[in-house]
Amino acid sequence: MILKLNITITDSIDYAKLLLTDFGQLLLLVILSIIPVVNLIVVGYMGNIIKQPIDSKQLPSLDNYAELWTQGLKIGIAAIIYMIIPLVLVLPFFDVWGVLSFMPDIRGSNALLMQLTGALAAFLIAIIGVIAIVNMIKHDNFSKAFAFSEVFERIKRIGWVDYIQWILVIFVCIAIISAIGRIFLIFWFIALLIAPIFGVFIARSASLIYSEGTTTQEASTIPT
Repeated sequence: MILKLNITITDSIDYAKLLLTDFGQLLLLVILSIIPVVNLIVVGYMGNIIKQPIDSKQLPSLDNYAELWTQGLKIGIAAIIYMIIPLVLVLPFFDVWGVLSFMPDIRGSNALLMQLTGALAAFLIAIIGVIAIVNMIKHDNFSKAFAFSEVFERIKRIGWVDYIQWILVIFVCIAIISAIGRIFLIFWFIALLIAPIFGVFIARSASLIYSEGTTTQEASTIPT
């Protein structure tokens, strides 16, 4: 199982490196990603990467912005729906934080508890939500994000241990990059450049993980 994960990670890193060979496209993704609402185009582009066949060695073209934006909006809505539970768990801490803002020590402990609770809830939801959203993208059907029987069957075929290991790797990478960005603010521009590359890495690895649970019958109808 470790070998399969290593192969997935290695392939995804190599695929993400392709963005470094096209600095113009990388710069355009960076610019689009920092503009509110417009940045849904970038989300939609990552969706197109997920749609790519797993044997593809080329990045999809960055065009048809209206189509990319619409796809990004669907992905965003599905993600928000899945994150409702973590938000419900976390939001009460904001009220406590506001009331006790004059007590720094308590405020700090509540902030930490809020972050830990939110992170744990987000991780648990992501176990289902990530593959569900990939399922939606692969089938180009919004309802497939909530086809829970399909999602659980897909994870079962992938292997729960393999799948959770992959989720953990992604979460750890996100945590490290976020921490570096917060601690070393001087590197904010570098973080902007890394973000699209990391997005390509996540999208590619998600597609590869998803393909591990694809049956022969499915392979003939959707990109794996």
